[in-house]
Amino acid sequence: MADAISHQAPEMNTAPSSKVRVWDPLVRVFHWGLVAAFATAWLTADELQPVHEVAGYTVAGLVAFRLVWGLVGSRYARFAQFLKGPGETLAYLGDMTRGRERRYLGHNPAGAAMVVALLVTLSGTAFTGWLMEDEARLAMLPSMPATVAPAWADDDGDEHEYGARGEVEGPLKEVHETLANLMLLLAALHVGGVVLASFRHHENLARAMVTGDTRGPGHGDIA
Repeated sequence: MADAISHQAPEMNTAPSSKVRVWDPLVRVFHWGLVAAFATAWLTADELQPVHEVAGYTVAGLVAFRLVWGLVGSRYARFAQFLKGPGETLAYLGDMTRGRERRYLGHNPAGAAMVVALLVTLSGTAFTGWLMEDEARLAMLPSMPATVAPAWADDDGDEHEYGARGEVEGPLKEVHETLANLMLLLAALHVGGVVLASFRHHENLARAMVTGDTRGPGHGDIA
């Protein structure tokens, strides 16, 4: 009903003056920079290691920036503005299944939960990748159970012991790859949520993350 009422007020929702700035330039640079950096890291894994590492450090730097900007940045960038409790998030998801969720100018509760999931997963992916770059960093970790055979033969038939580095790096690499795959799943869910919200509320959220502007609040919207 709130959407119907909002859509019956074209003088509020379509006038140029109704546009409001939601996403500041730094949030937009972060968003699209992260997309490019993660895509580069994914495509260069096991193929172009130097490029992969640079992309990984870029991801880590962007995540670190977003954590800081979530505390001191503009209104809609701040975690305090959009993070909600489990109850409110579940209630919003329930409203989504019934097609009656309210429109938020910034992140809605489901989008806020996704932001947290993405930042946590990206942090884990970057951290495990950083650990694997240097044997000294692996020594920081406790012993991990080996998930591969303790010895193997090379082309000449020589056997090599699966040493302490391999005992840590093997499982760590699996964790790193699992987190990267989880990121793909989360990214797909994120895109799906953006498409759904854009359709439901008749606005282009992807374009808003480019321009920074979105439609002003209508009746029942949460600013």
